[in-house]
Amino acid sequence: MIPKELNEKLTKVGRETSAGALLRQYWQPAALLDELEEKLILPVNLLGERLALSKDNSGNHFLATRISCPDERPSFHPNNVKLDPKGSSYPAIEKNGVIFAFLGEGVPPLFPNFDCFRAPKSHSFAFKGFWECNWLQALEVGIDPAHASFLHRFLKDEDPKDSYGKQFRDSTSGTQIPMTKILRDYPRPAISVEETDYGLKIIALRHMADNLTHVRITNSIFPSAICIPMSKEMTITQWHVPVDDEHCYWYTMFTSFDEPIDQKKMRSQRLAEHTLPEYLPVRNKQNNYKYDSEEQKNLTYTGMGLDINVHDQWAVEMMGKVQDRTKEHLGRSDVAIVRYRRMLRKAMAALESGNIQELPMQTSSTDKIAGPLSNDAIAPTENWKHKSESEDQNRRSRCPWDALVEI
Repeated sequence: MIPKELNEKLTKVGRETSAGALLRQYWQPAALLDELEEKLILPVNLLGERLALSKDNSGNHFLATRISCPDERPSFHPNNVKLDPKGSSYPAIEKNGVIFAFLGEGVPPLFPNFDCFRAPKSHSFAFKGFWECNWLQALEVGIDPAHASFLHRFLKDEDPKDSYGKQFRDSTSGTQIPMTKILRDYPRPAISVEETDYGLKIIALRHMADNLTHVRITNSIFPSAICIPMSKEMTITQWHVPVDDEHCYWYTMFTSFDEPIDQKKMRSQRLAEHTLPEYLPVRNKQNNYKYDSEEQKNLTYTGMGLDINVHDQWAVEMMGKVQDRTKEHLGRSDVAIVRYRRMLRKAMAALESGNIQELPMQTSSTDKIAGPLSNDAIAPTENWKHKSESEDQNRRSRCPWDALVEI
């Protein structure tokens, strides 16, 4: 449990708030490149500000204050947009299909050398979706390794050959065991957390028979992103970006270490669950997420379809627009959430004291940060760490683009 005042401090994102000021010191996804194409000006709602994305005469992206209607919905994109000549302007840059903007003070930080930024466009794909909740609860579901065994439980296993573009539907590295079976059979992982120069490395160990352990490595990238394995050859880097205090977008960059991504197929899969131009989810509170009791009996834990984003959406939206943490009771499986909140509070205190250099990834060496390791592997229990790292290195050594890192 945390006091009401602290919960508000962690969740409010206006320019004069502690969390809002911190988030503004990092590059934040503002739009997909697909949204801007064929448009001169694109409305963007970000961190409680009504902005517009455009290009200058040199072709550089920038974000600027816009003139908008006072009753405008958080996700509404009007047809006619005007820039405020007296407003603020912010730098923006495109990275593999996502346009990032910096709304903070001083010189923008360097981008880390993460896989999602290093990969060529042929091995990357970007998408986003709108959720009706605060950014923090959206992030925290992603740094809880235990929830996948329940919220994303599939009662039937799919042929891994049909798993392309789907989370948790592939087999585990080095085996033919479907991820869905592992998550279902071993629902109580032993979870540990290590602090890193980018945030947190989260280790979930599911001890199996015959002295084997399933190792799942995920990451919390400070302040508002995660990096998790999607399949044997693909990872997901996902940001949870505040529209305002009560709404957010998730932006995902998919990165392939093997074959080029079938971007058309990936987009088609996701557009089946979203409507344009606002990337609103087809399944939502208004239609009860298209809950199906027969599906829940025979196929999925939630009865809300096969897209795990919908499962997460239901979980975080049902907490309310802003989760009431004054009544929560965290347990052993919430260790990553506890460590992340400590890191968040420490960073906010440092920023309030004017010590920006104490924030993660705010130094001149940030561009040297590579990776991160993010994979699934089955290993001998006594040697799980080496096996996980060697699986990652083997994948990188076979990669057609330069994905090599030092460990």
